[in-house]
Amino acid sequence: MIPANLERAVYGMYATHALRVADRHGVFAHLTRHSGDSAPTIAAALAVDEDTLERLLLVLASFGVLDAEGGRYALAAGVRPYVDRDDPHCLMGFVDHLVDDTAGQFGRLGGYLRAGKAETDRDRPAPFDSLYRDDESVGRFLDAMWSLSHHVSHELAALADLGDRRQLIDVGGASGPFSVAALRAFPDLRATVFDLPQVGPHLAARATEQKLSDRLDFAAGDFFRDPLPPGDCHAFGYILSDWDDETCVALLRKAHEAGLPGGRVLIMERLFDDDRGGPLATSVMNLSMHVETEGRHRSAGEYLELLRRAGFADGTVRRSSGDKHLIIGERRAESGSGR
Repeated sequence: MIPANLERAVYGMYATHALRVADRHGVFAHLTRHSGDSAPTIAAALAVDEDTLERLLLVLASFGVLDAEGGRYALAAGVRPYVDRDDPHCLMGFVDHLVDDTAGQFGRLGGYLRAGKAETDRDRPAPFDSLYRDDESVGRFLDAMWSLSHHVSHELAALADLGDRRQLIDVGGASGPFSVAALRAFPDLRATVFDLPQVGPHLAARATEQKLSDRLDFAAGDFFRDPLPPGDCHAFGYILSDWDDETCVALLRKAHEAGLPGGRVLIMERLFDDDRGGPLATSVMNLSMHVETEGRHRSAGEYLELLRRAGFADGTVRRSSGDKHLIIGERRAESGSGR
């Protein structure tokens, strides 16, 4: 008998694709409203092939996503928020990204092992040139980032304690999951998402959707080539894990230079345990960063060292109840404006 942990690892590919297909064809939406239906009933309601559906349901039940009893299916305890597209916890946008964008890139891992990433990817486009290759790809990536980030951003915004801040600069802020959460929590705050021009229309749509157009702005730019807009708080939400240490220090120094007196920087990331033994999601996404970007995940101590090198003082770590956490750096009081 294959050990259970190895068996789940071997067949994990099937689970990811089963999640995606079930979501796309309304299975989770149906079970959210009609828990305990049979495969024939679900197939008839969704106008899908009953045989294929039942095989799909059995896989999801075997992985513990569904409960199956007497030929009837229900979402397992705790699963609904993560598969319900109307819930802010929903992960299905991220699953779309895994299937459409990430999975096809893992074939390069063998080349990385033989020759290293730099040599293997020498003739490939830069990571975000690929992710932002057309508007459909941009939209899919931004939806994945919203799916992964929006819910936890509310907790991170509270941990950031921005009541004394007036201008948040959300560096590489995508369609604004953290900015939206921060603006909801702190009514005197304004936020500007600084990102590539392709992101602008998506951010504007999100601002309208969230009824925040009067407080959520967009500034187009490239954080490698352009100075960051000035503000009293600069946020890097899941940005630094895309880049190597020297690039991260350079970006943090830009935030230090753009920071107003008493300015603050926020880093929001998954964190490795100090011994790098986990968590599982951080280990998995660390491999994904190697394939999709030029970065990696780090421990809290490593981020504190990056802040120190960039000139920030009094680095602190505030952990959320989820898998993404907050590291805060304060701009040294004796520094000038930097501009």
